[in-house]
Amino acid sequence: MATQVLYISYDGMTDSLGQSQVIPYLKGLSKKGYQFTIISCEKKENFEQNKEKIKSVLAADNIEWHPISYTKQPPVLSTIYDVFRIKELAFSLHQKNNFSIVHCRSYISSIIGLQLKKKFGVKFIFDMRGLWADERVDGKLWNLKNPVFNSVYRFFKKKELDFLQNADYTISLTFNAADEILSWKQFKTIPPKTMVIPCCADLELFNKSNLDIKQLQTLQHELKIEKEDFILLYLGSIGTWYMLDEMMEFFSILKQKKPKAKFLFVTKDEHERILQCAEKYGVNDCVIIRAGNREEIPYLISVSDFSVFFILPSYSKKASSPTKQGEIMAMGIPVVCNTNVGDTDKIITDYNSGVLVKEFNTASYAAAVERMQQPYSEQEIIHGANEYFSLANGIDRYAAVYLAVMS
Repeated sequence: MATQVLYISYDGMTDSLGQSQVIPYLKGLSKKGYQFTIISCEKKENFEQNKEKIKSVLAADNIEWHPISYTKQPPVLSTIYDVFRIKELAFSLHQKNNFSIVHCRSYISSIIGLQLKKKFGVKFIFDMRGLWADERVDGKLWNLKNPVFNSVYRFFKKKELDFLQNADYTISLTFNAADEILSWKQFKTIPPKTMVIPCCADLELFNKSNLDIKQLQTLQHELKIEKEDFILLYLGSIGTWYMLDEMMEFFSILKQKKPKAKFLFVTKDEHERILQCAEKYGVNDCVIIRAGNREEIPYLISVSDFSVFFILPSYSKKASSPTKQGEIMAMGIPVVCNTNVGDTDKIITDYNSGVLVKEFNTASYAAAVERMQQPYSEQEIIHGANEYFSLANGIDRYAAVYLAVMS
């Protein structure tokens, strides 16, 4: 009989994150004999747009899905309300399904997971996804001078220790974060059982040999990309962590070296802000913006020559594994990115898959542009993606964790 697993996520399955970083793993684990029930919090617009597609994708592997609406306002109280609703639903589903494992994505979900463990003895997996409370502070979402946010921060730092001490297994996205946790005084004698699983890429979808050449040519024509153009790609959201100004300044320096350079943004976010920033650096006539659905992303990556992402370096970013890195490498495209973000330094160095920028200034950018001129092996970069970011490897590691907690 299949092992019953409850998967709780405060992110939606209809969000792009749910589609790339939750569903593929659960479908793979279903094939290994696990029966999943998902509780997720869905944002209204994404849910209306994608619910039928997600229902059918999950039903194909007999995955039961219980979406609830995500509450955004007012801050803090809305989250407490959502936690209460998830808990009610989780406890009621447990009465029916008698779960053996509760797999919790990040901190909010883990509040309920730990309660299920303490009340019913369900095995609890803390899939931490990052140093979440510190991320909220580093990203200036929680101001610690505000007494409400200060007490919320302290609550979650206390909970973080609680999760790590009580989890049957912890999942970390990076070796950097796993090492950081092991250095804490609370774990000097009894370290948490930890498995490192980065944000993996679907190497079937992100595979150059699966592209339709005609579709690729049509896309290049639509984007007005000429044969002699040099395309720098930015893929993903523009928000809290991604340093748009610095990336635009970097592109302006690249353009001096390569006058035919164009900056392709593949994002659904803030198109107006991107164009304003491009104008500030005098490169607005070289910027292309495309929203791009998931199936189109491999094509959009493959029209580029190089990709860039600069992430605000901070304490919490020790735990960051940018999803885009595996997807871009899987298409054989080198990356220019900054140091001190998760394990990216090691990945770039180990697989010669791009250029590291140590400081955000013109001299550093000019040096990086020079290093971009050296030849990069497409095959070596793809090999790196297969070795480090393979979804199949990620599924196998999760299966090993499930096996360990059940034995």
